[in-house]
Amino acid sequence: METDQIFASLPAEFARKMERLLAKEYPDFMKSYGKERSLGLRLNTIKAKTDEWYQQNQDRFGLRPVPWCKEGFYYCKTARPGLHPFHEAGVYYIQEPSAMAVVSLLNPQPGERVLDLCAAPGGKSSHIASRLAGKGFLVSNEIHPGRAKILSRNMERMGVANAVVTNEDSAYLAEAFPEFFDKIVVDAPCSGEGMFRKDLEAREEWSVENVHLCAARQQAILENAAKMLRPGGRLIYSTCTFSPEENEMQIRRFVGNHPEFSVVKQKQGHRLSGLSAGRAEWSGGDCPQIADTFRIWPHLAEGEGHFLALLEKQKETDRAETEKRKTKKNGRSSWKDKAGRKLLSEFFEELLSPEEAFRIKREEMAFDEDRLVAFGEQVYRMPKEMPDLDGLRVIRPGLHLGTIKKNRFEPSHALALALAAHQVKRVLCLDADKEQAREYLSGGTLVTHEEGKGWVLVCVGPYPIGWGKQAGNVVKNHYPKGLRIQYGSSKPS
Repeated sequence: METDQIFASLPAEFARKMERLLAKEYPDFMKSYGKERSLGLRLNTIKAKTDEWYQQNQDRFGLRPVPWCKEGFYYCKTARPGLHPFHEAGVYYIQEPSAMAVVSLLNPQPGERVLDLCAAPGGKSSHIASRLAGKGFLVSNEIHPGRAKILSRNMERMGVANAVVTNEDSAYLAEAFPEFFDKIVVDAPCSGEGMFRKDLEAREEWSVENVHLCAARQQAILENAAKMLRPGGRLIYSTCTFSPEENEMQIRRFVGNHPEFSVVKQKQGHRLSGLSAGRAEWSGGDCPQIADTFRIWPHLAEGEGHFLALLEKQKETDRAETEKRKTKKNGRSSWKDKAGRKLLSEFFEELLSPEEAFRIKREEMAFDEDRLVAFGEQVYRMPKEMPDLDGLRVIRPGLHLGTIKKNRFEPSHALALALAAHQVKRVLCLDADKEQAREYLSGGTLVTHEEGKGWVLVCVGPYPIGWGKQAGNVVKNHYPKGLRIQYGSSKPS
């Protein structure tokens, strides 16, 4: 779309508002709508090491580092990484570069309890999971049922094992998790002004009334989030909009009503790299600027736009904090089906390499009775720190291990994506750039040079992508039918 057409399609009241807000910077801001948007992917460090993967794939995808996210990269439009088998293996997540700043600023650490309160489609949740590195506990929540299912599928694709996906209103979660979480992400539903460059529908839906409606909704969500954060914990609030009513004014109101919260001061040298120009330091007008909050502007940085504020809740005494964190116990009944447990145990004994079987047994990871739960024939391994979730709508109660069928256990696609190639005895590695990988993803049968029998973990390069079942030198395809790709049809990158 030509620049003049873009200007004409922007809501007039929005344009006037931005002119008041940005003053001298307004012309540069408007010119940014005539530029191509920046495209980004974020590496899943559960599956790959950042420096090594970047060196191996820099030329393949035309990668450049995103300055405020150590796992993030800009990619060349013609590379289309969303079509590459690595995408289906969960090696990376296609994510708008501005959005990567949220988890970078929050900086979750392995072992922490984290809540992503408005999580769909899963970019920030999968980023949190990669920072947790399999240790700790993540609740990814989405209030809209359809979007919650998309969130669950993305968490599965990214191989996340220590998370549950819920479909709840924030008020119900606040009752279930009083002062439970170490860190919380509130990427609030907003008027979406940062989406205007790529989303015509967002422009058409914008109105001053909707901005105020969003601000009221955000205020309610923040109030509920505050109840779930432990003393000493941190909460990050973010939007992809430019409206002060949804950003600085929202934070000012919240902190004014909650003296136990304060904006975290960013120490010199510890600010988000690359965002100095995008902080609240523009030359304009009628916005109540707040120190140590961040704005990513599309005319100052390579991103569509984001607002970020990191808040900290004042600590209480160690005794009081400990008592509150003990209030939530896991009351769910564990899986008591002895025949089913035997089938599961036999499957893992056959599947895992001797070294991995020993490690899992030593660390009591796979067969801890308290962590296995069944819903009908479906067996899940719950995260280690998962409390009682009875009464909540749970879409994904942990890692889906598979299905108990008559006299056998059939592994799930989620389990394949959560494993690493070195953990498994039988692995079939396909060249990610050759036709055999695409043949597998489209549902085709594979033929190998080595004969064998039983379940095989199919990989593209070193990255697991699904299951096959081998008989002789033929591997029957067990890639889920609903995920199969008919190459030659269009798919957005």
